Amino acid sequence: MVTKEHYTMNAQTMDRMDASAAEAVTSVYTCPVPHSPQAVSGVRRRALGVLAAWGTPEPAAQEAILVISEMVTNAVLHAMPPAELRLFVYADGDRPVIRVEVTDAGSAPVWPGTEPSPDESGRGGVVVDALAIRHGSLTRSSGATTWWADLPAR
Repeated sequence: MVTKEHYTMNAQTMDRMDASAAEAVTSVYTCPVPHSPQAVSGVRRRALGVLAAWGTPEPAAQEAILVISEMVTNAVLHAMPPAELRLFVYADGDRPVIRVEVTDAGSAPVWPGTEPSPDESGRGGVVVDALAIRHGSLTRSSGATTWWADLPAR
């Protein structure tokens, strides 16, 4: 059984994770995210094509696309541009893992009357928590935030 971990990593922990995983990274993809809700479907399509090219099995690719969609949508709706999607595959022991990262420029101002209806949003965290092995965020002093999730790649 896979143990779920949810935590916010500090910069030192994230740096150590990236350094140890960097040796085992087999594939990397980055994509700027246009700051428009209409752009999410295009980012999703491009990511699905990349995952297919990497040979990711269909069920794992579809789960990754759900997480990508939630994280990119969150960045577009609730943060400031610029945003970027980064995908990579690395080995965690003997299992391949897909890391999904979405970096944005931090909190967006919330204007009165622009809050979405509770019926239309707020479930992204539940989706990510259900599908990810572990997930979290890192906020840098510049205000940029990186949301990340590790998913089984098979």
